[in-house]
Amino acid sequence: MRIRMIMALTFLMVATGPAVAQDTDKSGLRSETESRMLDQGSNDILWNSIGLLGLLGLLGLRRGHSEDSYHPTALD
Repeated sequence: MRIRMIMALTFLMVATGPAVAQDTDKSGLRSETESRMLDQGSNDILWNSIGLLGLLGLLGLRRGHSEDSYHPTALD
């Protein structure tokens, strides 16, 4: 059973490897992602910092304690 599984996985890797590596671009036009990756010089620090502030703002949505008083238990 183990040998069959190893053989099946090996066959799957051999069969899908060349299919994934094929170039399907026949038009000669670059996609938006390809042009963005080629234009590495335009890293905009402003948009990166705005995104970072937005992610830090999500920390305010964390749920606190069920009771937000100074003493969460009743004092007797």
